[in-house]
This record gives sequence, C-alpha cells and structure tokens, in this order.
Amino acid sequence: MAEGIGENKMIMRERKRWGFFGIPWTFTKYTLWTKKLVIERGLFNSVENEILLYRVTDLTYSRTLFQKLFKMGTLTVYAHDKTTPVQIIKNIKHSREFKEALSDAVEKDRIRMKMRQSELVDAGHFDPHDMPDDQFGDDF
Repeated sequence: MAEGIGENKMIMRERKRWGFFGIPWTFTKYTLWTKKLVIERGLFNSVENEILLYRVTDLTYSRTLFQKLFKMGTLTVYAHDKTTPVQIIKNIKHSREFKEALSDAVEKDRIRMKMRQSELVDAGHFDPHDMPDDQFGDDF
C-alpha cells in the first residue's frame, strides 16, 4: 500500500484506539512514510507532528494484558528531535506490524542518508580535541 508524491511514499497508517474494546473513536492518526513518521491529533484544533526517520534512535514495544486481549499495543519512539524526543504511539491495532515496518523504514532511511547511530548520539557534543590543531590559533 504505497501512495505518495515523489520518493516519499506511505508505508502504513494506524489510528489510536479507544481503550474500551479497541474501538477507533479517537482523532489521532499515525502515518508511516518512507522518510518520516507523522502524528496527527485533534478534531477541532489539529496538531501535526513529524519525526524524520533517520533521527529515530530507539523503539520500545509493549503490551498490557488489556491490550493483548483486544489485540493492541504501544510503541515508544525515541528520536533526536527537539520538539518531541519521546513519542508514545498507544493502543494501535497492528502494533507489531507497525513496529517492524517502522524499524525497517528507519534503517533504510539511515542508509539513504548515509547516517550512523553514533552520528546522531554525538551530534550535540562538542569536543575541542576533535578539531585540527590550527583551528584555535596560537593561544589554545
């Protein structure tokens, strides 16, 4: 089910389910594209947040007993993102499939961007020993 414009194609779409019997009566949608994860929330006031896949650093998959009974699950997405470093994708129906699709898409996008995990982890760290000696002039 690949739709989209250009290279960014939709991989999978899920909806947050209401806790009672897994009925999709919420206004939260999760759309996985080949380059980003988009979270849309709201009915009257809508908010859309996107996380670029190459910035995802870790995924956690969990299921409570209640979620197991109604075939749902929760994903926690950790990303090197200023606005949303942790995103919880709660009560989705095809949670295992969504997690696997997200994990595969993250790896493919990192390869496309020629990124390594260590580049994201160390992105905010400045170490003057990594700079060439002449970078700081004679006073350093």
